[in-house]
Amino acid sequence: MTATAPMLTVHIPLTVRRRGGRKVVIAPDGTEAPAIGGAARIDSTLVKALARAFRWRRMLESGVVSTVGEIAVREKINKSYVSRVLRLTLLAPQIVEAILDGRQSPELTLPVLKKAFPVGWGEQRATVAAWEYAPRCVV
Repeated sequence: MTATAPMLTVHIPLTVRRRGGRKVVIAPDGTEAPAIGGAARIDSTLVKALARAFRWRRMLESGVVSTVGEIAVREKINKSYVSRVLRLTLLAPQIVEAILDGRQSPELTLPVLKKAFPVGWGEQRATVAAWEYAPRCVV
């Protein structure tokens, strides 16, 4: 005599989002599922943009190039993109370190940082801290 166990279905509403070229699972409460092995969530797109920004700033400061337009021509990219990425060199050192270590808020992405952000480091830290504690909505 074989008895079949009743089937149990569990539904967990999860969302998958892209972060720095990787897919990340977002839990129902809006929190990001921890990475396997506790690894950092390094946003490679954001790290590359930071590296470019600081390289371009060095080029400007050392006189290798004299304008943003020259950088755009050398890199074969849009001048406005160069200008927006160069602003990343104005980020507070603690925020830059957090990005490089993968400890930044999930809301801190390159598209967000290419928009206007406060110039003062204290204001920047306060803005980032507000993201850490703001309720997240899952789309």
